[in-house]
Amino acid sequence: MERGVAEAVGAFALVFIGAGSIAVAGPADGGLVGVALAHGLVIAVMASAVGHISGGHFNPAVTLGFLVTKRMAPSLAGVYWAAQMLGGLLGAILLTLLLPNELTDPVALGTPALGLGIGAGAGVVIEAILTFFLVWVIFATAADPRGTFTAIAGLAIGLTITLDILMGGPLTGAAMNPARAFGPQLVAGEWGDFWVWYLGPLVGGAAAALGYEALYLRPARPEPVGTPGSGLDEPRPGDAASR
Repeated sequence: MERGVAEAVGAFALVFIGAGSIAVAGPADGGLVGVALAHGLVIAVMASAVGHISGGHFNPAVTLGFLVTKRMAPSLAGVYWAAQMLGGLLGAILLTLLLPNELTDPVALGTPALGLGIGAGAGVVIEAILTFFLVWVIFATAADPRGTFTAIAGLAIGLTITLDILMGGPLTGAAMNPARAFGPQLVAGEWGDFWVWYLGPLVGGAAAALGYEALYLRPARPEPVGTPGSGLDEPRPGDAASR
């Protein structure tokens, strides 16, 4: 329960602040840097705040990475996914209730979209690559007990999100997170090429997790978090992750 609430709050903050920054800044104001910083900072702060409770995933693609590397029990992964999607949806609902239509309508409530000349196929690959970077950094800084920056993993993860958005924001929206896409998509009713922001992040996240695990962590893999009788009642530094 406690972990699910932490995941929901983190996903809620991501959508409320991240999508809200898009509505406030607007593409016409050249607000890409502000949008990138808003997404990166909110994840850095929330991962640092509740990483000791849930590991601070806030992202179904991150949770999938921990699941496929057997670092998380399937039952707990299901709780995380439900909490993340619900948190993202609540963030989008509150944005549409609180902000005027003049801000939310031009940007479809911050729903990620393909940029000019970017097809769905290219969009999937871009989202997969951006998410690969994110999950790779998560495993290197938060999951790997040898990581130099374990204590400040949230900062490295937030900066990765920022740099990903600076490059990929104009191309795909650089969501890197199905929960970040789902809330605004559902509330705004914008479903064009919706699968891009689910398939791409999930593939990229799983590839990064499996790749890092195979190269660097396989000999020291811990007991999956959430496994009955494992004795792991609280997340450890190796369980922490972001967005």
